[in-house]
Amino acid sequence: MVTVALAEDHTVVRQGLRLLLESDPEFVVVGEAADGFEALELVKRRKPNVLIIDLMMPRLDGLETTRKIARLRLHTRVVLLTMYGDEAYVLDALGSGAAGYLVKESCGADLFKAIRYVAAGRRYLSPQLSEAFTRRYLQKFKTALLKLSDTLTARERKVLQLVMEGASGCDIGARLKISLRTVESDLANFVGMLGMNPDHDIIRRAVKHRVRLGRRTRKK
Repeated sequence: MVTVALAEDHTVVRQGLRLLLESDPEFVVVGEAADGFEALELVKRRKPNVLIIDLMMPRLDGLETTRKIARLRLHTRVVLLTMYGDEAYVLDALGSGAAGYLVKESCGADLFKAIRYVAAGRRYLSPQLSEAFTRRYLQKFKTALLKLSDTLTARERKVLQLVMEGASGCDIGARLKISLRTVESDLANFVGMLGMNPDHDIIRRAVKHRVRLGRRTRKK
């Protein structure tokens, strides 16, 4: 069973989403919100597995709501639902901590798939978003990581590389003979320097693309 909260300012759309989700016994809708502040309070109160939220929301938009939820560390995964498929919007969403990005022209099956993916700890982008976009996003992220590595000490680069390889904080501390608090402090610094939310999954993505964090050789 996956618990889902809905945040959409158009009542008819919100009710339609609820009816669609309730047609599948796997999903339980635990609450609805009509603006970003209501969505934030709903997440704090009900702690759903997944929040489906419109990008353009009154009072507090979907992106800022997503950032605030990421800082709460409540394990609620956010799927942004929007009519906008532009690269800039998608990059902002992923950088703000969204686990999924679904354009409104998607079908119900895509919505179900997005919820299942993000509830399982994965990321989901609408099929309409091209593979070329995904490659561009990953390339930008790889470039940011390599720039970051140039500013780190040798120990910090080892910590980041181990995170990318899937090591836990305790494992990293034991292997490098440093405290867990030091590891957590390093990770907080990394995501802050990358301008991202504290989601280690997005860091580990880079290892699939053979990103190694040694210092780059500069031409003299």
